[in-house]
Amino acid sequence: MAHVQHNAVRASVTQTQKATTGGLAPWRESLVKQLILEHLSETLEVTELARACALSRSHFSRAFKCSTGLSPQDWIRCQRIVRAKQLIQNTDLTLTQISLECGFCDQAHFCHIFTRSEGINPFAWRCRAQLTTPRLNDVTAQRSARRPSYADQLHAR
Repeated sequence: MAHVQHNAVRASVTQTQKATTGGLAPWRESLVKQLILEHLSETLEVTELARACALSRSHFSRAFKCSTGLSPQDWIRCQRIVRAKQLIQNTDLTLTQISLECGFCDQAHFCHIFTRSEGINPFAWRCRAQLTTPRLNDVTAQRSARRPSYADQLHAR
C-alpha cells in the first residue's frame, strides 16, 4: 500500500514539474513581450524574437506557447487587435491608418482578422463603441454645457 501511495505522489510531482517547466524564463518572456509591444506596427519575425532570447526558432516557439498558451504569431495578432480597439475607440484615425499603425499589411487584411477575432467588423465596432463610451472631447463639452465658467458666475453677480 505504501508503494502505491509513493508512486502516486511521485506521479503527481512529475506532472506538476512538467506543467511548470518547458516555458520561457520569466525574464525572457518579459523581454520578448516588451519587444513585441514596442514594435507592434512593424513586421515581426519569430526568428528575430527567438534571436533576442538566444534560442532557436523552434525552441522559442514551443517555449512561448507553453508560457502564454498561444503561439508567438497568435499572441502578436491578439496584441494588434487590442491596440486596434484602443485606437478605434479613442481616436478619429481612419481604419487604413489604424491597420498600418497596428502592423497589418493593409486595411482588408486588418478588417478580416478583426472580424474573425471580434465577430464584428471594425467600422461596426467603432459605431458601437461610440454609443457606449463618450469620447474625452464629448465629456468636456457636456461638462462645460452643464456648468457655467467661473468668469460667467462672476459676471452674473
